[in-house]
Amino acid sequence: MKRQRPGQPAPGPGPRGWSGWGRGASTYVQAPDEWRATTVQACGLWPFAAGAGTPMTGVPLGRNLLSGATLCCDPISWFQRANLISNPSAFVLGKPGLGKSTVVRRMALGLAGYGVLPMVLGDLKPDYVDLVESIGGQVIRLGRGRGHLNVLDPGEATAAAARLTGDARAQVLADAHGRRHAIVSALVTVMRGAPPTDREETVLDRALKVLDDTHDAARRGAPTLHHLLEVLRAAPEDVRAAALDRGDRSRYDEVTEDLEATLIGLTGGGRLGRIFAEPTTTPMLRDRPVVFDVSSIDDAQSDLQAAVLLACWSAGFGAISVAHALADAGLEPRRHHFVVLDELWRALRAGRGMVDRVDALTRLNRQRGVGMAMVSHTMSDLLALPTEEDRMKARGFVERSGMVICGGLPAAEMPMLTSAVPMTRAEQDLLVGWQDPPAWNPGTGTEAEPPGRGRFLVKVGGRPGIPVHVALTGVERQLNDTNKLWHELSRSADDPAFPSTGSTADGPVRG
Repeated sequence: MKRQRPGQPAPGPGPRGWSGWGRGASTYVQAPDEWRATTVQACGLWPFAAGAGTPMTGVPLGRNLLSGATLCCDPISWFQRANLISNPSAFVLGKPGLGKSTVVRRMALGLAGYGVLPMVLGDLKPDYVDLVESIGGQVIRLGRGRGHLNVLDPGEATAAAARLTGDARAQVLADAHGRRHAIVSALVTVMRGAPPTDREETVLDRALKVLDDTHDAARRGAPTLHHLLEVLRAAPEDVRAAALDRGDRSRYDEVTEDLEATLIGLTGGGRLGRIFAEPTTTPMLRDRPVVFDVSSIDDAQSDLQAAVLLACWSAGFGAISVAHALADAGLEPRRHHFVVLDELWRALRAGRGMVDRVDALTRLNRQRGVGMAMVSHTMSDLLALPTEEDRMKARGFVERSGMVICGGLPAAEMPMLTSAVPMTRAEQDLLVGWQDPPAWNPGTGTEAEPPGRGRFLVKVGGRPGIPVHVALTGVERQLNDTNKLWHELSRSADDPAFPSTGSTADGPVRG
């Protein structure tokens, strides 16, 4: 044993305590708890000797699972204020029931406090209706017998164009025309399962221009698909020239027959009903938060769901374009929007050509002054498309996103996910562990909370992911309850006015 020299100071403990047998050295040092406070509340401790390890710019999302520090995170703040990402968009992945929509709702609520307008362009659950109503937003209900969305209605573009002059006015009108042309082509794609031909696209473009020139909107209201079908049947000279009928009406009828049949299906209550062929029930306002409630459309009607989602996206981005045009002219204040595209996979599977239309939306969000959150379950949803070209484009949605937020995912997803987002083995194991089923509590006879509920990994490029737990406040629990129907069923079962399970009003059910 080495002797201590006279006058030499006694050795102190190391970073883990006194080393040696029986001296209490620790092999694990617990991370200290961290709190966040204002400089007034923590004036005696400020400035801190060391900064926090997670970004503090944006909406408070939750606590870092490793350090306990608060994580503030949303695509608009990280793009505009923190300069942490180059694209104001987020892609959220995770198995059902683990809180994907809860994360997006937290961002939407926080951004609304910053003055950003949330826009939920198609709520299928509904997950966002209570939130938008609570912040004074507009709820637009669509579905069979609930409401209509006229895809040829230019919305506020006509009124905005009247307030503008010169190139700005022409640009607003051209954007409205292009948007209506694109959504009609998309509806044709959904009806057929394949996009219209090049000649049919040209005929539609020319027919819409003729309709705008001849339709008296002041007296008859906004044009509808019925009016477009009338123009196609009337065969004006400009439309016949686009069809290349060579002066032969029978040739024109042959070229436009399939297009006419598809429009009849869209206006006559076919597979997509009459949702898009009647005047708009509730016009959209561009200066308020908005949610399109399409929860009345059953999951079995996948074509109708996809068509409605595309129509909602078209209407929403059209309103955003009008708002920016008026702001550029100094007629209105500049507004930013947080657009939520939930259940993205439903629209992608509607038919060939859908990926291209969604791809165009996701590439222009930075130029449009729009933050975007896209939500899907797994990478398999995006890569289960029929053609390799569509699969590559769909994977690009994840690759181009400024941030990717992942909840619990099965192990089979990891090769596909890591091909788009670099992840370490530890991060992959974390996501796989979060997707485990909940444990059974024999004492109460109920299931415990799933291990991955509210837990997410925030990834930005190749940087290390930030594991975070999202905890809800009391108010948010009311706004985020997606099992209301089950609660109502439980209350009904306890109510003497309702028969109990396994019985009828006349008595117990007998086998």
